[in-house]
Amino acid sequence: MKNIFKTGALAVLSLLMITACDPQQSTDYALGAMPTADQLDFTATPTASKANIIDFANTSSVKGIATWDLSGSKAKGETTQATFPFKGEYTITMTLYTSGGSATITKKVVIANDDMSLLNTPMYTSLTGGAANLAGKTWVFDQYYNGHFGIGEAAALTANWWNAKAEEKTDCSLYTQEFTFTQVGVKFGWKNNGYVYSNGAGKTSLADKGYTAFIDRSATAGDFDIAYVPKTNYTFALNETAKTITLSDGAFLGHYAGSSTYQIFSISDDAMYLKCISTLEPGNGWWYRLIPKDKNIKPNIIIPLKEIALNEDFELATPKVVFAKEDMGSLTNAFYSNPAPVPVNTSSKAFLYEKNTGFYSNVFFQATGYKFNLTAQNKITLKVFIPSYNDYTTSNAVAGSWVSNTKLKPQVAVKLQNGSLGGNAYTTQTEIVKTDLATDKWIDLTFDFSGVSTREDYDKIVIQFGAEGQAGAGIFFMDEFHFIK
Repeated sequence: MKNIFKTGALAVLSLLMITACDPQQSTDYALGAMPTADQLDFTATPTASKANIIDFANTSSVKGIATWDLSGSKAKGETTQATFPFKGEYTITMTLYTSGGSATITKKVVIANDDMSLLNTPMYTSLTGGAANLAGKTWVFDQYYNGHFGIGEAAALTANWWNAKAEEKTDCSLYTQEFTFTQVGVKFGWKNNGYVYSNGAGKTSLADKGYTAFIDRSATAGDFDIAYVPKTNYTFALNETAKTITLSDGAFLGHYAGSSTYQIFSISDDAMYLKCISTLEPGNGWWYRLIPKDKNIKPNIIIPLKEIALNEDFELATPKVVFAKEDMGSLTNAFYSNPAPVPVNTSSKAFLYEKNTGFYSNVFFQATGYKFNLTAQNKITLKVFIPSYNDYTTSNAVAGSWVSNTKLKPQVAVKLQNGSLGGNAYTTQTEIVKTDLATDKWIDLTFDFSGVSTREDYDKIVIQFGAEGQAGAGIFFMDEFHFIK
């Protein structure tokens, strides 16, 4: 068969090996002679079935271990094979390691014609939608999937340090990124909203490249959005042997870690899971789960309504109803001695609630896996003790001009919220406030939410003493919490 190689200039790389193991397992421990490029050679033979699939074989006159750079993919051994779907000239490099050192030889291989049939493979078809799909296939981050974005050890198989929960990165540019892979022409299209996402190391690296404008997302999604407009045209290289995707011209998948090459851990028509080795933080790897854009639909999860009675008397060191703390003082204690064990509350223990100088101190119970059935269960009862020694007269700093009250108040508020809204849960809440309460005595209170008994979105109970929005600190007590019919 006609030889399709053009011999290029020979490039010699000499590596002095201070201590080297003989690749032929010789019992002679003396260093051998340094190999030279003129001792190296290899053949390239098109396979009988496909002219664009080339078999390579080491035919050097000296023995050693051959490694190959096949114009992008790597290999090791006396023989190897590479596939070149597109016409063009490709650089092939073989390095031979011997007991005396190493030498390198480089040749050019010319592929005369495109062979699109070589792209008709499951991996190409999953990535691009196939050669018939001239518009290409567009991928986005699988934002509704726990683990769609994560970080771990570079050598790990999964993101073993941290994984993003579903929709955790909504407040940054990550979910606005769109990546289109087109098989014909191996084109890569990248659209975003003018920003890319990265951490401090990426922000510094991009600034060195001239991308200095950024938005600090530390208060919401974390890290930074950096102003970055992709180029109009990119290409991609899919290496099915090494299972990698490499993007041209420094392109990356919306999250900057310094690399344009991604290892494919899994790929199907419906999802792909990739890893990028960071060049900015040695030892770190980033993982991405992408899905086709048309499948990026928020799942319709039906959360059942349940009527589950909640009762807590705070007599046990491990409570039956666990209240989480938000911006609370360090003295807060769910198992504290009753400050006044007399009627109407003779129990030995109570909940000590310390409001600190934060504007929105509170404790809350968050239901898991269900919403409150308020048609049958809509009353919360609570015993409270309001000490007179708190400072209810001093004006305090406030959260903003919209706060009219500046003083700590002898009051308690109970709120029902939709915890699914996260930091916006207050926007649809129902709140009942008991104000101007008597001090230094236990008081029985009932919070009647029957007026919102048709609501089906509430799953969170917030208890808040002292009035929100102002920075006054104080001590309060509660006991005998019940959520009943």
